[in-house]
Amino acid sequence: MPNSAQSVHGVVLGFDFGLKRIGVAVGQTITQTAAPEAIVNSKDGKPDWEHITRLFEKWQPVAIVVGLPFRLDGSEQPLTQPARKFGQRLSGRYHCPVYYIEEQLSSIEAESRQLKRQHIDDHAAQIILQNWLERLTVSPATNPETTE
Repeated sequence: MPNSAQSVHGVVLGFDFGLKRIGVAVGQTITQTAAPEAIVNSKDGKPDWEHITRLFEKWQPVAIVVGLPFRLDGSEQPLTQPARKFGQRLSGRYHCPVYYIEEQLSSIEAESRQLKRQHIDDHAAQIILQNWLERLTVSPATNPETTE
Protein backbone atom coordinates (compact mmCIF):
# COMPACT_ATOMS: atom_id res chain seq x y z
CA MET A 1 0.00 0.00 0.00
CA PRO A 2 1.25 3.50 -0.74
CA ASN A 3 2.95 5.34 2.11
CA SER A 4 2.04 8.77 0.78
CA ALA A 5 -0.40 10.26 -1.66
CA GLN A 6 2.55 11.03 -3.96
CA SER A 7 2.99 7.29 -4.60
CA VAL A 8 -0.67 6.68 -5.59
CA HIS A 9 -1.02 5.80 -9.28
CA GLY A 10 -4.29 4.68 -10.85
CA VAL A 11 -8.01 4.85 -10.19
CA VAL A 12 -9.21 6.54 -7.01
CA LEU A 13 -12.72 6.65 -5.57
CA GLY A 14 -13.81 9.81 -3.75
CA PHE A 15 -16.61 10.01 -1.19
CA ASP A 16 -18.77 12.85 0.11
CA PHE A 17 -20.19 11.31 3.28
CA GLY A 18 -23.71 12.03 4.46
CA LEU A 19 -26.14 10.30 6.80
CA LYS A 20 -28.80 9.92 4.06
CA ARG A 21 -26.73 9.97 0.87
CA ILE A 22 -23.07 9.43 0.05
CA GLY A 23 -21.73 10.94 -3.13
CA VAL A 24 -19.17 8.92 -5.06
CA ALA A 25 -16.76 10.10 -7.73
CA VAL A 26 -14.14 8.25 -9.72
CA GLY A 27 -10.82 9.77 -10.65
CA GLN A 28 -7.50 8.98 -12.26
CA THR A 29 -4.13 10.11 -10.96
CA ILE A 30 -2.53 10.08 -14.42
CA THR A 31 -4.95 12.60 -15.93
CA GLN A 32 -5.76 14.17 -12.54
CA THR A 33 -9.43 14.28 -13.44
CA ALA A 34 -12.54 13.21 -11.54
CA ALA A 35 -16.13 12.57 -12.58
CA PRO A 36 -19.35 12.03 -10.62
CA GLU A 37 -20.13 8.31 -10.43
CA ALA A 38 -23.00 7.46 -8.07
CA ILE A 39 -25.10 8.36 -5.09
CA VAL A 40 -25.23 5.66 -2.42
CA ASN A 41 -28.19 5.72 -0.08
CA SER A 42 -27.84 5.37 3.67
CA LYS A 43 -30.57 4.28 6.02
CA ASP A 44 -30.28 5.45 9.62
CA GLY A 45 -26.67 6.39 8.90
CA LYS A 46 -25.80 2.91 7.57
CA PRO A 47 -24.46 2.93 3.99
CA ASP A 48 -25.69 0.55 1.32
CA TRP A 49 -22.53 -1.57 1.45
CA GLU A 50 -23.69 -3.76 -1.46
CA HIS A 51 -23.81 -0.71 -3.72
CA ILE A 52 -20.38 0.41 -2.52
CA THR A 53 -18.99 -3.11 -3.10
CA ARG A 54 -20.27 -3.05 -6.69
CA LEU A 55 -18.45 0.26 -7.22
CA PHE A 56 -15.22 -1.23 -5.86
CA GLU A 57 -15.62 -4.29 -8.08
CA LYS A 58 -16.24 -2.11 -11.12
CA TRP A 59 -13.41 0.38 -10.60
CA GLN A 60 -10.85 -1.57 -8.50
CA PRO A 61 -9.37 1.60 -7.01
CA VAL A 62 -5.83 1.86 -5.67
CA ALA A 63 -6.91 4.44 -3.07
CA ILE A 64 -9.90 6.10 -1.44
CA VAL A 65 -10.42 9.79 -0.70
CA VAL A 66 -12.97 10.87 1.91
CA GLY A 67 -13.93 14.49 2.46
CA LEU A 68 -13.91 15.57 6.09
CA PRO A 69 -16.39 18.37 6.71
CA PHE A 70 -15.15 21.24 8.86
CA ARG A 71 -16.63 24.56 9.83
CA LEU A 72 -15.30 27.68 8.15
CA ASP A 73 -13.19 28.43 11.23
CA GLY A 74 -11.49 25.02 10.85
CA SER A 75 -13.19 23.36 13.80
CA GLU A 76 -14.89 20.00 13.56
CA GLN A 77 -18.61 19.79 12.98
CA PRO A 78 -21.06 16.97 13.85
CA LEU A 79 -20.34 15.01 10.62
CA THR A 80 -16.52 15.14 10.89
CA GLN A 81 -16.13 12.07 13.12
CA PRO A 82 -18.79 9.96 11.32
CA ALA A 83 -17.03 10.74 8.00
CA ARG A 84 -13.68 9.68 9.49
CA LYS A 85 -15.26 6.47 10.82
CA PHE A 86 -16.76 5.81 7.38
CA GLY A 87 -13.27 6.14 5.86
CA GLN A 88 -11.90 3.65 8.39
CA ARG A 89 -14.67 1.19 7.51
CA LEU A 90 -13.93 1.58 3.79
CA SER A 91 -10.26 0.85 4.43
CA GLY A 92 -11.09 -2.21 6.54
CA ARG A 93 -13.63 -3.64 4.12
CA TYR A 94 -11.79 -3.05 0.87
CA HIS A 95 -8.15 -3.17 2.03
CA CYS A 96 -7.35 0.09 0.34
CA PRO A 97 -5.53 3.14 1.74
CA VAL A 98 -7.76 6.06 2.68
CA TYR A 99 -6.73 9.68 2.33
CA TYR A 100 -8.74 12.41 4.02
CA ILE A 101 -9.06 15.92 2.73
CA GLU A 102 -10.68 18.83 4.50
CA GLU A 103 -13.76 19.89 2.63
CA GLN A 104 -15.77 22.98 3.19
CA LEU A 105 -18.72 24.00 1.10
CA SER A 106 -18.32 21.30 -1.58
CA SER A 107 -22.08 20.72 -1.58
CA ILE A 108 -22.76 24.44 -2.00
CA GLU A 109 -20.27 24.58 -4.88
CA ALA A 110 -21.90 21.51 -6.44
CA GLU A 111 -25.34 23.11 -6.11
CA SER A 112 -24.11 26.20 -7.91
CA ARG A 113 -22.94 23.99 -10.79
CA GLN A 114 -26.07 21.83 -10.93
CA LEU A 115 -29.07 24.01 -10.16
CA LYS A 116 -31.65 21.65 -11.67
CA ARG A 117 -30.52 18.40 -10.05
CA GLN A 118 -32.38 17.04 -7.06
CA HIS A 119 -29.30 15.48 -5.42
CA ILE A 120 -25.82 16.85 -5.92
CA ASP A 121 -23.85 14.49 -3.67
CA ASP A 122 -21.96 12.83 -6.54
CA HIS A 123 -20.89 16.25 -7.82
CA ALA A 124 -19.75 17.22 -4.32
CA ALA A 125 -17.66 14.02 -4.29
CA GLN A 126 -16.20 15.03 -7.66
CA ILE A 127 -15.14 18.40 -6.23
CA ILE A 128 -13.56 16.72 -3.19
CA LEU A 129 -11.67 14.21 -5.35
CA GLN A 130 -10.61 16.83 -7.89
CA ASN A 131 -9.20 19.01 -5.09
CA TRP A 132 -7.25 16.03 -3.74
CA LEU A 133 -5.90 15.12 -7.18
CA GLU A 134 -4.75 18.71 -7.72
CA ARG A 135 -2.84 18.59 -4.43
CA LEU A 136 -0.77 15.65 -5.71
CA THR A 137 1.26 18.05 -7.85
CA VAL A 138 1.87 20.46 -4.99
CA SER A 139 4.45 19.70 -2.32
CA PRO A 140 4.30 16.59 -0.10
CA ALA A 141 3.83 18.86 2.92
CA THR A 142 0.29 19.64 1.74
CA ASN A 143 -0.80 16.02 1.32
CA PRO A 144 -3.92 15.00 3.23
CA GLU A 145 -3.59 12.82 6.30
CA THR A 146 -3.53 9.11 5.66
CA THR A 147 -4.95 6.13 7.48
CA GLU A 148 -4.59 2.51 6.53
